[in-house]
Amino acid sequence: MNTPTVEDLATFITLTPRGQLAAVVEGMRGEEGQFFADTVTKIAGIWRDTPKTYETDAQGCAALARLHWFTGGCDWWLVEKDSDPDGEGQIQAFGIADLGQGCRELGYISLPEILEAGAELDFHFTPVTVGEILKGG
Repeated sequence: MNTPTVEDLATFITLTPRGQLAAVVEGMRGEEGQFFADTVTKIAGIWRDTPKTYETDAQGCAALARLHWFTGGCDWWLVEKDSDPDGEGQIQAFGIADLGQGCRELGYISLPEILEAGAELDFHFTPVTVGEILKGG
């Protein structure tokens, strides 16, 4: 069985709410352990490959949303991660928020706030363009 690296696990922990993280850790011990281990590695890889702030500016609506969180009618899509210039850890990202009011908006997203709200990371999300997401709202 392939196991995620320590770095992959550390990244995954910062992107996943406590309850979902606990379920993944438990799942890694069970029959479906390989699925969960692969999921951790996949999500960490997507995070590593996500452009930093302003790197997709020229792409406009063709920029890709790479990760998706959801909870209770609200959705957040990550397009760029903060470059973490102060070295204090990743705390925000640029993307799209839909707070369940029928409006999808581009802007900065606080990852800790999303996780504290209990939003789950969508393990089955396939990257789509910003334009496709904005059209759907």
